[in-house]
Amino acid sequence: MRITKFTHSCVRLEHDGGVLVIDPGTWSEPRALAGADAVLVTHEHTDHVDVLRLAGLGVPVFAPEGAVLPDLAPLPVTRVGAGRRFTAAGFSVTALGGRHAGIHGGQPDCANLGYLVGDAVYHPGDSLHRPEQPVETLLVPAQASWLKLTEAIDFAHAVGAERVFPIHDAQLNERGLSSVNGWFAETVAGYRHLAPGESA
Repeated sequence: MRITKFTHSCVRLEHDGGVLVIDPGTWSEPRALAGADAVLVTHEHTDHVDVLRLAGLGVPVFAPEGAVLPDLAPLPVTRVGAGRRFTAAGFSVTALGGRHAGIHGGQPDCANLGYLVGDAVYHPGDSLHRPEQPVETLLVPAQASWLKLTEAIDFAHAVGAERVFPIHDAQLNERGLSSVNGWFAETVAGYRHLAPGESA
């Protein structure tokens, strides 16, 4: 199975002529969807799903039951729940988990599924739900407003995959910095970001 990482949480899997794309969000490159046979969406947040791109794609889309994605209504969307096993783009897929990781300050979470593809590659979306079965390749969230690095490291150790690739990492660039600054500004009195070369 060939794995190609795109910006943030978007991953493209290719095997035996099938192309499966997971979480093509607004921060990922449109070319990730070129030739896609099916798309898996872990949850409703726009950094994981760009409904306008999917609307023009015309391929099967799989999304969690309970995900609020009204713009996908006219598309061939299959709603799936945790524990369901299905086929997408020729890949066997098992949906795991069920909820987004807790967000600061009791803000509401949402439906979130992790996907175990080909009984080998696990994409947890925005959660640290641990699969019960062995995983060969783990796509681990590297940074998020809802995540501490130590939690991500512990998660990777607990899963015990042979290969681990970081996802959910766009906030480590300029766009993400704006989001991180927003969170700190809302929650920490006196917070101020200093740009390179700026003094306080």
